[in-house]
Amino acid sequence: MVVLAASIISKSGKALVSRQFVDMSRIRIEGYLAAFPKLVGTGKQHTYVETENVRYVYQPMESLYLLLVTNKQSNILEDLETLRLLSKLVPEYSYSLDEEGIGKSAFEILFAFDEVISLGHKENVTVAQVKQYCEMESHEEKLHKLVLQSKINETKDVMKRKASEIDKSKIEKNRGEKGGFLSLQSMGSGRIDTGFGSDTTISSNSGGFGSGAGFGLSTEVETFSSKPKGRPPSSASAPPKGLGMQLGKTQKTNQFLESLKAEGEVIVEDVRPSSGQSKAAALPPSDPVTLTVEEKLNVSLKQDGGIGNFDLQGTLSLQLLNQDDGFIQVQIETSGNPGILFKTHPNINKELFSGENILGLKDPNRPFPTGQAGDGVSLLKWRMQSADESLVPLSINCWPSVSGNETYVNLEYEAPSMFDLQNVVISIPLPALREAPRVQQIDGEWRYDSRKSILEWSIVLIDNSNRSGSMEFVIPAVDTSDLFPISVRFTSTSTFSNLKVVNVLPLRGGNPPKFSQRTLLSTENYQVV
Repeated sequence: MVVLAASIISKSGKALVSRQFVDMSRIRIEGYLAAFPKLVGTGKQHTYVETENVRYVYQPMESLYLLLVTNKQSNILEDLETLRLLSKLVPEYSYSLDEEGIGKSAFEILFAFDEVISLGHKENVTVAQVKQYCEMESHEEKLHKLVLQSKINETKDVMKRKASEIDKSKIEKNRGEKGGFLSLQSMGSGRIDTGFGSDTTISSNSGGFGSGAGFGLSTEVETFSSKPKGRPPSSASAPPKGLGMQLGKTQKTNQFLESLKAEGEVIVEDVRPSSGQSKAAALPPSDPVTLTVEEKLNVSLKQDGGIGNFDLQGTLSLQLLNQDDGFIQVQIETSGNPGILFKTHPNINKELFSGENILGLKDPNRPFPTGQAGDGVSLLKWRMQSADESLVPLSINCWPSVSGNETYVNLEYEAPSMFDLQNVVISIPLPALREAPRVQQIDGEWRYDSRKSILEWSIVLIDNSNRSGSMEFVIPAVDTSDLFPISVRFTSTSTFSNLKVVNVLPLRGGNPPKFSQRTLLSTENYQVV
């Protein structure tokens, strides 16, 4: 078997990636690849095409072709085995099977091709071995990176020297412009005999001629400089005021930037946020008191109906802005579901909670803590476990059926009226496919992740208008057990406990502080197995 070239081309014959394993000119291989789409017949099930000189062994991959060009004496069974191995490797290195994805990962794909085929002959390797070989360290690569890094460092040193030279020349130039005729002071007393019986005094403070000059001039020395109008005077000789210590920037760098600014250049400095700014980005709640009710679901549903596991865990958390607002008690009400077991924090007065549904500290002279990270301090926790299928907020039914070379999959969801669900995503695992599934009918939207081989069914909102929906798609014949487990995630603003904060009671009199309540139901692990 001799493989002349392994290529990935578009439907029109455009070569995206091509690796030649024998001595062959570019014009020749481009001619072979350009002629291939004309040889492929529509509606045929063959995976190879022969001409007088070569044989094309190919496999469609979505909108592309994975193609082997071999001589006619090669073993076609081995060619097909090589093609299958390459078709498994391409999705491992390309995030999408289109021109953009192949182009961005071209070199990784070529390296993988080289590990599979050597001098036109297939190597006895697996996908895992090829990935391991491609990820192994290379001494030549390390050496290349070291040389490259040394060149970068050398360039930085040259850049610093050049910046220093420019900085010095700018300073000297500014000194010459500002000094004007001050160099004449080195000649003696700093006075010039005008010949009119009076002296001209050059003052370094005022920068002008003295009043006894007899010329009647009071022009400042700075007007004699060649400084263009509209530009601020350079301050390269002294650092700007009010900046204080700056980390990571030398004084020379600051002087250089200031001189560039003086020349009218626009300098965009890299301003990194301080720790205070990063903390301010995560703003605390605006209300003095914020109470958060959060419930998380862990549900396991069976393929043939019924419930395998139903576990609900909830928390009530408190966040305070000011320590003065910590002297409070929180009055709540619940749905009274006997299946929900509540458990208070050890510092909470249990008798007060069991008798009046009021959450308060055992020691009323102690305030609730402030500044807690996350959602604050937990006051109350609860849990509910059940085998009642009517409590499930969203049930999924999957009906796969194999017909010939295809598998028809029908999915259906049903949601009871007790909850409105937001951002629902149903993820169906699929075996590795050459092309995306063919979706024939759907209530909502779908997306296929070819890298993870997962089909996602998305519904933005499930309310009274769409308590049930369905989806139907077709894939090649597979084992129906490969379609499980189906994962589900969603959120809701309604909870099973229906816990509500009725009032916040101040312990030291006065008006009760303003409070807000946040409620969230989310899935932690929700599957159909």
